Amino acid sequence: MTPAEAARLSPEESERITHEQGWSGGFNPWTVAMVVTMATFMEVLDTAIANVSLPHIAGSLSASEDQATWVLTSYLVSNAVVLPISGWLANRVGRKRFYMSCVTLFTISSFLCGVAPNLGLLIFFRVLQGIGGGGLAPSEQAILADTFPPAKRGMAFAVYGMAVVLAPAIGPTLGGYITDHYSWRWVFFINLPVGVLSLMLCSRILVDPPHLIKLKQMAAKAKVDFGGLGLIAVGLGALEYVLDKGQEDDWFHSRTICLFIAVAAFALVTFVFWEWKHEDPVVDVKLFRNGNFATANLMMFVLGITLYGTTVLLPQYLQVWMGYSAEDSGMALSPGGFVVICLLPFVGKMIGKVDTRYLIAFGFFTLTLAMWHFAHTLYPGMDFYSAVMLRVYISFGIAFLFVPINTVIYNGIPPSKNNQVSGIVNLFRNMGGDVGIAFVATAIQRRSQRHQSELTEHVLRGGQLDAMLHGISQTFQHHGIAAPTADKMALGSIYAQVIKQAQTLAYTDVLMVFTVFCAIMVPAVLLTKKAKGGAAMAH
Repeated sequence: MTPAEAARLSPEESERITHEQGWSGGFNPWTVAMVVTMATFMEVLDTAIANVSLPHIAGSLSASEDQATWVLTSYLVSNAVVLPISGWLANRVGRKRFYMSCVTLFTISSFLCGVAPNLGLLIFFRVLQGIGGGGLAPSEQAILADTFPPAKRGMAFAVYGMAVVLAPAIGPTLGGYITDHYSWRWVFFINLPVGVLSLMLCSRILVDPPHLIKLKQMAAKAKVDFGGLGLIAVGLGALEYVLDKGQEDDWFHSRTICLFIAVAAFALVTFVFWEWKHEDPVVDVKLFRNGNFATANLMMFVLGITLYGTTVLLPQYLQVWMGYSAEDSGMALSPGGFVVICLLPFVGKMIGKVDTRYLIAFGFFTLTLAMWHFAHTLYPGMDFYSAVMLRVYISFGIAFLFVPINTVIYNGIPPSKNNQVSGIVNLFRNMGGDVGIAFVATAIQRRSQRHQSELTEHVLRGGQLDAMLHGISQTFQHHGIAAPTADKMALGSIYAQVIKQAQTLAYTDVLMVFTVFCAIMVPAVLLTKKAKGGAAMAH
């Protein structure tokens, strides 16, 4: 179809053609998929590798580690605010222009982060980077949904899934290597060549579908929903602050946290009512009336909790209690990422041949078993191979979830809403990840304190302490240590063992909660409907 012919199409005809045949602007659809995946992979990878560099950033810029965490918090806040409104922005300025603007902003701010002379400027540049990065994944997902017809969309989302799932897996390893062998500034500089190449290719290959061009013309005439923009910015910003700083400030014992919780709750509840009645909403909350859409977002939220929660939990345990370096602990995650790469193409091919609900149910059932096995296998003497296999089992389940959920979520949604859908689903995945990370940090500390108290009481009540102290002290004395010093070392040794066991039990408790979440999602699949025509991703 020529541009002149496309311009004469009505919005309804354009949507129908895009739905039935896909719209790639005359280029090979897989070329479009690979081009837009580059920038998304860059953004997700940058988020993962920056975490490892925090101690080095703090030392280099003469800041405390608590102050350095704002390097992460500032990015998460601005990123969360942009995610849900990315669809609205793409409709108003054009999706190609919006996507390329995001790539440009992310690339330039990455360079500025790398040359930042102090912590204040680094945080400011991270806010800009988060704004640019927030629009990349939703735009790519919407582009793929429009570029590929339903019969091929599963494989397209498999490519997207490789970027989103693989990047967090290899990020800690790459970040640890760069930080240990070069400088934390290269964590940001590595984005520059990818960003420049992405811009060059996107400018030549991306073409907005005709119905989006017409939608842009109509959206430009509509009034800007400043009320909705303000409410969602305040609500999500406050919520991100709570999730990131809640455990550090002791949650409800902190007046600041309580204030931010109240602000987040008021702003987000008001936002829902405001958007429901608005003629041109920033976020189309009425999409949640679609049962498939609402259930799929819930599944993506739980997937985010388990994916990002375990990505933090396993390396943390390996580093703190097994003495692994950041690079080695990251290596324990990498094989899981390669498992996802191998399985996603297979899962993509299965979509359309098998009811997508079966794939999701199998994925959550597998993930449930993996979490249960993880909880009953974790112990301080675990070898490296066992740690790797734990992540492999989890990755096996994730591979059967990410693509099917992303395809189900578009079922029954017209193509003109694809920008809105992609922004919302990415927000739910990211918020799930933030909740999972916050839950891991809080639950491990609280449960370890309780288990430590119970273990100490058990040792004292059982009358075992004196015998244990005497035996360990005698061992130290046999190695030439004086009796008073040996007694103190024996007491310290027992206390260290109690702490280690308490921490391990706390990690197990967290994993069992994740197990329950995943198990609940298996029957939740029944809340979705099989797509007409047999293709689970069809509109």
